[in-house]
Amino acid sequence: VQLQASGGGLVQAGGSLRLSCAASGNIFAILVMGWYRQAPGKQRELVAADTRGASTNYADSVQGRFTISRDNAKNTLYLQMNSLRPEDTAVYYCNARMVNGINYWGQGTQVTVSS
Repeated sequence: VQLQASGGGLVQAGGSLRLSCAASGNIFAILVMGWYRQAPGKQRELVAADTRGASTNYADSVQGRFTISRDNAKNTLYLQMNSLRPEDTAVYYCNARMVNGINYWGQGTQVTVSS
C-alpha cells in the first residue's frame, strides 16, 4: 500500500485546513485508516481513525473540531480541521493498518498554526 498525503500549510488560529491521503495498492486489505501527528520533541499521537467507514474515533484534543472521512470511489482519506489552534502545529501522517496488522505510513505533511 502506498499513501500520499497532501493539504498541509500555514494558517492562522481559528482557521481551517483539509488534509488528503490518497491510497493505492492493496487497498482492500486495509482495516483502519487514520491520521497521526508529531510535534517537535513529542511522540507521535493518534488524531483520528476510521475503521472501514463503520466507526471513527478521535483524540480528545480534536473532538468536535476535526472530522475524518473517506471517499471510497477516490480511495482517499480526508481530515477536515476547523478551529485550528497553535497546539495543533505538527507534522501530520496518514496511516493504514492492514487486516494482518502491518502498518503503512504516508510521507507526512506540515501543519503550522500561527497565533
